[in-house]
Amino acid sequence: MAAAIWLIAAIVLAAAEAVAGDFVLLMLGGGALATAGATYALGLPPWAQGIVFALASLLLVLGVRPPLKRFALRNQPESASYLQSLPGRTVTVIAPVDHAAGRVRIGADEWSARTPYESVPIPVGAEVTVLEIDGAVAVVVEA
Repeated sequence: MAAAIWLIAAIVLAAAEAVAGDFVLLMLGGGALATAGATYALGLPPWAQGIVFALASLLLVLGVRPPLKRFALRNQPESASYLQSLPGRTVTVIAPVDHAAGRVRIGADEWSARTPYESVPIPVGAEVTVLEIDGAVAVVVEA
């Protein structure tokens, strides 16, 4: 009977892993499965079942989970950060932009802006393209 309970626990933990996705519950499920097998084969008392579960789970979490996680994440492309995604975007000028200062609206945010060269200020309402982000300042050119 105890082996069946451990087997059910292993199945429930493995199914819960589908929601969690971090491989911890799967490793605990493996510990429960090992305990179910040991209990069925050896007729372990409850205290020994607890020790088998703890040791098996610990070995799986420390020994199997790290390489399994690396394997699962190896082909995931790195997504660009928000700042890396800004160059090339077309944004709107909200305060005249010249070589020294200005303001643009990027999405819902207001950014300090400047042009990379001396020129006539870009007027309010003009569309500009972000060349780069220099600290907290968007470097822009007329679109």
